Amino acid sequence: MAMRLEGSRVLLTGASGGLGSTLARRLGAAGAQLVLTGRRAEALEELARELGARAFAADLSDRSQLEGLLLAAGEVDILIANAALPASGRLAALGADDLDRALEVNLRAPIALAHRLAPAMVARGSGHLVFIGSLSGKAASGGASLYCATKFGLRGFALALRSELAPAGVGVSIVSPGFIADAGMFADTEIKLPRGMSTRTSEQVAQAVLRAIVRNRGERDVASPAMRLGADAANLAPALAARVGRLIGAQELALEFERRQADKR
Repeated sequence: MAMRLEGSRVLLTGASGGLGSTLARRLGAAGAQLVLTGRRAEALEELARELGARAFAADLSDRSQLEGLLLAAGEVDILIANAALPASGRLAALGADDLDRALEVNLRAPIALAHRLAPAMVARGSGHLVFIGSLSGKAASGGASLYCATKFGLRGFALALRSELAPAGVGVSIVSPGFIADAGMFADTEIKLPRGMSTRTSEQVAQAVLRAIVRNRGERDVASPAMRLGADAANLAPALAARVGRLIGAQELALEFERRQADKR
């Protein structure tokens, strides 16, 4: 079920963002044939010209645009569902539209893309689906209930789908970063992390994605050993993790994310 990147037709969502552009460049360097999509048309077109890729601007919160993307993409060997919204903040601070957009982009769109693309992969007996998750899909934190819900859901979907599709020769991976220093949601906030928390780079995430594809890995976390261990512990003992989080200032950090990401919902 392991895939070759060279010559493979790859659909990458969220390509106009920081992590997306790093992923696109790594995939292009590996010889993949890219279809790039994102909301920022100008940045998307510039990246596509640089890499000799196809581009299709789309807002994945709009189901009609998602359908248009699928028609434009054509046959796909590898899907990398990277697009996501921060959805930061306490539930009471979010509006109904915020809920709908986050659920559509972070959870429904990846599922809908897999639903449409997987049957052809199964028929060919090859293909790979990669979902970009988050450590927030393993460790719940107050002040990020909606974001955690989408990432917990995405992780569960990916792991279950992997079991479903394995007999057909189709791979599925969930790659879950922690804080990324140089690109994406966290980097844009310029927040200083509390003591004991550390970051990884977009290049490290991209490397994990490519390895997940070519080696057919089911789950990869991209974070420091301490943060990976903490996320695993939180998954097993959420009540204890919540108490520890309050002691190290996780609630205050969540409120800071709420303030700084309010315009990105």
